[in-house]
Amino acid sequence: MSIPHYDLVDLRLFINIAEAGNLTRGANRSNLSLGSVSLRIKNLEEALGTQLLRRHSAGVDLTSAGKVLLGHALRVYQQLECLHGDLQAFSHGLKGKVRIFANTTAITELLPAALGAWLATHPQVDIDLEEKLSPDIARAVADGSVDIGILAGTVQADGLEMIPYQHDRLVLAVPFGHALSEENEIAFAQATGLNFVSLHAGSAIHSFADQVASDMGVSLNVRIRVSGFEAMCRMIEANVGVGLLPASVALRLQASHKIKALRLSDEWAERELKICLRNLQGLPAFAQELVEFLVQDQVDYIFRSSL
Repeated sequence: MSIPHYDLVDLRLFINIAEAGNLTRGANRSNLSLGSVSLRIKNLEEALGTQLLRRHSAGVDLTSAGKVLLGHALRVYQQLECLHGDLQAFSHGLKGKVRIFANTTAITELLPAALGAWLATHPQVDIDLEEKLSPDIARAVADGSVDIGILAGTVQADGLEMIPYQHDRLVLAVPFGHALSEENEIAFAQATGLNFVSLHAGSAIHSFADQVASDMGVSLNVRIRVSGFEAMCRMIEANVGVGLLPASVALRLQASHKIKALRLSDEWAERELKICLRNLQGLPAFAQELVEFLVQDQVDYIFRSSL
């Protein structure tokens, strides 16, 4: 088999199709016509001598060969980011990008201020940030889909670098006057029969709470799902139900809402957030700087909080 010529446009197109699960959406992401996309994929499959995509009514799936190509294509673009990062010291015209998957707590509480401060001093770098479950974050880092992951809990992460980031604790928020509001600490089992206010079904913390309940052999009665912690606390103070949220969020919002945060005695409630990487030294220079900034920013935050 002769070595085919790999076109970077084709590789980026294939990544976009794989991530979208659809030829049309992949074409839109790549700013190409559907006809051009179909021809490019056909030519790529012919050059490789194998089928890469299975087409069906809902979109496309990757064949085994397609999954292999996707992994290599993602690593090619990671290497290009490294190239851009190393050359930024010589040319200010290059743009870099860092892809981050993080859990709910990191996205809502830790990263907004930190990333805002870092981006202000790095105008040539863009960030793609998505909320994911911790196991999905570890898998995405391992297969090269993202550069940096921020996750919590005991996740299988063989072969990955794990950098301690912050300790976090989940608490149960109840409205003033609730039967449990006189308590300071409870076991989660004492609350599983209550009505719950939850984040939307796609949120990491919602899925975590569902898994915890499932492990206990129960299911939570979710009366309403909301888009954020602020809305959750408003519903809790309105006696719609109780809610599971990070202690850092509860401390911030109980000052402005009629809620009380109860410490959970369960071991799983204490969580250590970690920064997850395939290889710190293998990241582009600007991505390495971002990791170092996040770690130092958290150290500075803890120091300021202790004063």
